[in-house]
Amino acid sequence: MRKEAERFADSAVMEGMVSIRAVIRAREAGINDRKIIKILFDREKAKDKARELAFLSAKAEKHGFFIERSDAAVIDEMTVGSSHGGIIALCTERTIPPVAAFPIKGSGFYVMLDGIENPHNFGYCLRSLYAAGADGVLVGPRSWFSAAGVVCRSSAGASELFEIAIGEPADAADLFHKKGYTVVAADLSREAVPVFDTEIRRPVLLVVGGEKRGIRRAVLDRCDKVVSLPYGRPFGAALSAASAATVLAFEIFRQNKGAHHDGKA
Repeated sequence: MRKEAERFADSAVMEGMVSIRAVIRAREAGINDRKIIKILFDREKAKDKARELAFLSAKAEKHGFFIERSDAAVIDEMTVGSSHGGIIALCTERTIPPVAAFPIKGSGFYVMLDGIENPHNFGYCLRSLYAAGADGVLVGPRSWFSAAGVVCRSSAGASELFEIAIGEPADAADLFHKKGYTVVAADLSREAVPVFDTEIRRPVLLVVGGEKRGIRRAVLDRCDKVVSLPYGRPFGAALSAASAATVLAFEIFRQNKGAHHDGKA
């Protein structure tokens, strides 16, 4: 397993079947262009992983990658976590388009994530947003997609299944306004109102900042609504970005449950 100091280095090594299945599914659905180059599996686990290897063998012929037997020590040296189950995939990088080229649904729910300090938290955000039905994610120029393997594992594969674009939050807000979207920011500023007292209807762009830096003033000034999460007791600490994104996304899901949003305005 890779040392702690190397945890957040660039990595396109996908660890375990959940991540590998997500890469294959995203490729087949045309969601992104990442390719698997090679699968390595622990030769000592081949018998226990017969079903997984049968699945990968069928996909290998279709997608043009090959499968190689390896040793546990070699696999551990290439990985960050210990839950890979003896199967990893060496992949190409993913192309992430700019915000200006992002396909936006007519009545969608998108999320702008900016300033998240840790790739695990970033992945946890994506996992929750995917579960809550968000249509896509936008990230700032400094994101954690270089650590794709870490993000994919912590997001349970959601990072590969999301349509994603990169750009400045202010530019994203301007673009979504032009598409008729309401832009909502989650912040602790004075103008913020409790999210549970705020109507948030599709189409909507939710902007979530990191717990340390928050959202820049230039972005807040572009938002139609600024909401906060009321606490159940006095507490001076901010929620993690992953926790805040989870609550906000599911509140938006709740308010729009049953609404028609097939991409038409």
